[in-house]
Amino acid sequence: MRTKKILILLGLAITLTACAGTDTDLEMDKTLSEIYETAYAEFNDEHYETAAEEFLKAEGQYPSSPWAADALVMAAYSYYMDNDFAGAILVTDRFMRFHPGHKDVPYMLYLRGMCYYRQVSDVRREPGMSAYALQQFQQLVDRFPRSEYAKNAKNKIIILKNYIAGKAMYSARADMAKENWPSAISRLQSIVQTAQETAMTPEALYRLTECYTAIGLPEQAYGYAEMLRMNFPDNTWTQKLTKKAADFDSGKDK
Repeated sequence: MRTKKILILLGLAITLTACAGTDTDLEMDKTLSEIYETAYAEFNDEHYETAAEEFLKAEGQYPSSPWAADALVMAAYSYYMDNDFAGAILVTDRFMRFHPGHKDVPYMLYLRGMCYYRQVSDVRREPGMSAYALQQFQQLVDRFPRSEYAKNAKNKIIILKNYIAGKAMYSARADMAKENWPSAISRLQSIVQTAQETAMTPEALYRLTECYTAIGLPEQAYGYAEMLRMNFPDNTWTQKLTKKAADFDSGKDK
């Protein structure tokens, strides 16, 4: 009885294996155009995950085809549309590895940057994703300045630099409230040195005058005050500095 059961199980296993092999053969018999047709149909129906899988199937089964790179582009975009940013990034990495000189490299850099950009969080949190996004957009602008995606990337760079500077300013204010002057100064100086074009720079200069005044270094405070006056003469932080100096002189005269 036991031997009979074993034979039945073996027969079932052989049958399943044969069926699996048949399915694979049928899958491999599909032409590239047939796989593409299925992939685009799924994409148009907004079944993005399935579409991505079909595009990857096209690239995997026909890696030498002129359409293999295009299949990876569409797979990455499908994952992006499905909000599967990790999946999209993995596909862009594969694209860069196998097609480094392809005409769609600028687009894939932009798409990878957008995957990180869409995950940028609140200014009070760690800016990890913003730094990754900035790196991708900057690489796109540096390598392909005339690309149709470069202008949009430049706009995103400005937004991201302001975001990162805003995060640094948020932390610097918290340090100042705790009188942790060295940490505050370090954060503020990083804004002045690496994000001069952002809206945070005038405030950073103003806060640096406050920090150096607090630790008893008036010459350094004066230097940053002059930098603020010279570079941002009409800024509200310059006006605040001027008013503060006037109030100090008025109180000293009394």
